[in-house]
Amino acid sequence: MNRIRLYWFLQILGWGGFALVTITLASLTGEIASVQIWAFIVLAVTNLISSHFLRHVVKEYNWFKLSIPQLLFQSFLAIVALSLANFVAQILINIAFGILNPTEDFKVLVILSNIFLAFLIFALWFVIYFLVHFLDNYNTTLKYEAKINEIRLNHLKSQLNPHFIFNALNSVRALVDEDPIKAKTAITRISNMLRFSLMMDKKQTIEFGEELNTVKDYLELESIRFEERLNVVYHIEDEAFSYKIPPMMLQTIVENGIKHGVSNLVKGGTIEIKCREGLHDDLYIQVKNSGQLTHQPTLNSQDEQGHGLSNTVQRLKLIYGDKASFRIFNSGIQFVITEIKIPKQKVTFE
Repeated sequence: MNRIRLYWFLQILGWGGFALVTITLASLTGEIASVQIWAFIVLAVTNLISSHFLRHVVKEYNWFKLSIPQLLFQSFLAIVALSLANFVAQILINIAFGILNPTEDFKVLVILSNIFLAFLIFALWFVIYFLVHFLDNYNTTLKYEAKINEIRLNHLKSQLNPHFIFNALNSVRALVDEDPIKAKTAITRISNMLRFSLMMDKKQTIEFGEELNTVKDYLELESIRFEERLNVVYHIEDEAFSYKIPPMMLQTIVENGIKHGVSNLVKGGTIEIKCREGLHDDLYIQVKNSGQLTHQPTLNSQDEQGHGLSNTVQRLKLIYGDKASFRIFNSGIQFVITEIKIPKQKVTFE
């Protein structure tokens, strides 16, 4: 059950239960007329609408980011306002159904009792709403932490793969005598990549420029191995550097293009990276590599080709929900394009 359905289920269940309890309590004091039953039902519906409006205010003004004292203060004022509105609603409903008793309903003690009871009910609603939000947020965070740990281990395994290290060191060894300066640069790039891998923390996102620098280090190393067989092209708009993206996401896509595309071609091929800003403040990242896609990776694919990409899709889903998108497809008979859309909005779990 998604969040919206769960919310409405709890709303209807809670206020329906409220109507049932009030009707039951009223029937215990004596015979209750059908018009009174309808009055209680209308009051419950009114409370449902009021609490839903309050939820809109909470989300619209992002109360979840308030400090505890601010949240308690604003919640208290909101509950008091709803309690007063609830009392007014009761009077209007009683008038509408012709069951208003001015002598009893307007006694000070009765008014204060009704307002205090409404205050307790809405306070309980507040506690339940924030508790459900907290538990949902905590559960989502746990999922993300588990997945990011898995991604880190997979990435470290990829970066420390003996085959990768063997090729990189062989390329550097060949340069030691021929071009010592270039060899030192290659060693520095290896060091940068390993340091970035080992120091990658549990942040949900990192600066795009930081990720791009790691990708450039990787492609420079691969250029030593492939020599003229690897052509790298960058088309990066300046706006892209104002975005944050999940760590190792672009690197995973580029590695996939090298491993399953360019490296399988005798003449080598091209890796082209395009990043642009969309019309709705979305970042579009496109990696185009020589080769052909034989099958679509899925979320559950554990095969060699789909594992890294499936992890990428799952990370996007966990962090951005439906606001991000991922697709991979053949472009003609010579290229494969991997495209990701990432929203610019700050990551939240609401």
